[in-house]
Amino acid sequence: MTDKMQSLALAPVGNLDSYIRAANAWPMLSADEERALAEKLHYHGDLEAAKTLILSHLRFVVHIARNYAGYGLPQADLIQEGNIGLMKAVRRFNPEVGVRLVSFAVHWIKAEIHEYVLRNWRIVKVATTKAQRKLFFNLRKTKQRLGWFNQDEVEMVARELGVTSKDVREMESRMAAQDMTFDLSSDDDSDSQPMAPVLYLQDKSSNLPTASKMITGKSRRQTV
Repeated sequence: MTDKMQSLALAPVGNLDSYIRAANAWPMLSADEERALAEKLHYHGDLEAAKTLILSHLRFVVHIARNYAGYGLPQADLIQEGNIGLMKAVRRFNPEVGVRLVSFAVHWIKAEIHEYVLRNWRIVKVATTKAQRKLFFNLRKTKQRLGWFNQDEVEMVARELGVTSKDVREMESRMAAQDMTFDLSSDDDSDSQPMAPVLYLQDKSSNLPTASKMITGKSRRQTV
């Protein structure tokens, strides 16, 4: 390991491209290496083991954070929030469960980015209560296969959120962005469905994605 890689910060500062290159250059762990480190952390509180587990998974945070590009928020901030989720996952990871860390960590990474988006995205921020946010996201979910909201739906959402119809249309447009999709197809489903950022903001506890096969360029769905 080089000194540069050892000093890799969890919060991207300076040149984002350099940070991403450094994150991608960090060696990935084999299943045995990961388990050995996880056991050191879980049973002995080994912080060096925790550091290695975190650094070796930064590339996955970058990959997930890219799927929120449609909200116009700083990529570095999205990555930083995802890294916080990764650290929480590493702290809670139990090597005896029998899954890879990356599969376990995806939920935590997404949860932190999710909260950051809801706190900071200008249009979503006007939906101040959880019930209001859930209303919009659930409505958008039902329409994702059918296209845009019709005018009646736009007006209804605007009334419920206390915003203008123009605001709702802008929110709809941003949520349709698919700058870089995260392949969440299952192993036995050859049709890869591109996912807009809104799908990462749905308030649900099932069908959370696992990145256990990102090493080979694929991923599969996991029920949590």
